[in-house]
Amino acid sequence: MKETVLKKFAEVFGEEEGVKAYFAPGRVNLIGEHTDYNGGHVFPCALTIGTYGAARRRTDNKLRFYSMNFGKLGVIESSLEELTPSGDAGWTNYPKGVMWAFGEKGMKVPWGMDLLLYGNIPNGSGLSSSASVEVLTGYILRDFFGFEVSNQELALIGQYAENNYNKVNCGIMDQFAIAMGKKDNAIFLDTADLSFTYAPIALEGAKIVIASSNKKRGLGDSKYNERRSECETALAELQQAVKINSLGDLDEETFEKYQSAVKDDVRRKRAKHAVFENRRTIRAVEALKARDVALFGQLMNASHVSLRDDYEVTGRELDTLVEEAWKVEGVIGSRMTGAGFGGCTVSIVKDEAIDTFIEKVGRAYQEKIGYEADFYVVEIGDGPVTL
Repeated sequence: MKETVLKKFAEVFGEEEGVKAYFAPGRVNLIGEHTDYNGGHVFPCALTIGTYGAARRRTDNKLRFYSMNFGKLGVIESSLEELTPSGDAGWTNYPKGVMWAFGEKGMKVPWGMDLLLYGNIPNGSGLSSSASVEVLTGYILRDFFGFEVSNQELALIGQYAENNYNKVNCGIMDQFAIAMGKKDNAIFLDTADLSFTYAPIALEGAKIVIASSNKKRGLGDSKYNERRSECETALAELQQAVKINSLGDLDEETFEKYQSAVKDDVRRKRAKHAVFENRRTIRAVEALKARDVALFGQLMNASHVSLRDDYEVTGRELDTLVEEAWKVEGVIGSRMTGAGFGGCTVSIVKDEAIDTFIEKVGRAYQEKIGYEADFYVVEIGDGPVTL
């Protein structure tokens, strides 16, 4: 892939001199959904699919962008003077947002660049193509200009850019999982204080299979920000009754005791999901450490039910993929992953059942939804690298 992006760069921008190639992964969250902005735990891992970039530093302030995924848009030109948060939907807002965020953090980008990107993450799939672009851009800026930032700080800058430049109120999980990825390990991250441990993923005789619903969605125009607001209001109501900093501070028993402080039935369901999903995630990681993959799968299934019934972010497409997966012998667990409203599911499937799983779930999905799902048997990879 390195040769492919370098060759395309030369076609689009002229000769290859001074061009370097880079890669940042996508991510999938195994369990712990919509907990990252509620002070809870998440359990994501970086993937071996992601975003490839070829970049060259310029000697002026011009920015030139080209995406092999959106080739029909051609080269999009801008400049360092034009980095103004707008929240519009153009894909270049992700790299531009990171350049702007570096400046906001006291690291002004001194020169422009030519940047070509190619992603083999399905767009709008919920595997964090936007966060992958953000971390990749930060990694390139650090390499080009010698900014002294750690990979963890690259994650925080990416989140800051998405929140403030692209106006999407995301938590830290996506950027953190991508920046801090480690081969064959998931990251058990406490989003309240960013403490984390790597947990080896030993799925003897099974693999992670991602199913893309191919229902496109945009985070900014989804109900993502609405859910976040509902949880913030529920937290403020609970804080009148119990001393907590976040919903992640509560266990199930304490929530049941104080839930009447939340005055609205819908907000109460949202808060319940955040609390119970956090505890599920903690138990799931313990199960994996004990090599109890079956219990891990059961907790994945319970996560989906909660996301469907209490958080209401699944939708017909994701529910169909998961419910059909549950019918297939050899499926250990299956759930939606990502923000929801379309995107992907993640399943743990025994090796001998993978072909049957893809065939049966794919056929049922086509019959019920009217178009195809795509399936990816994935591996867990490292964070960003220079190629």
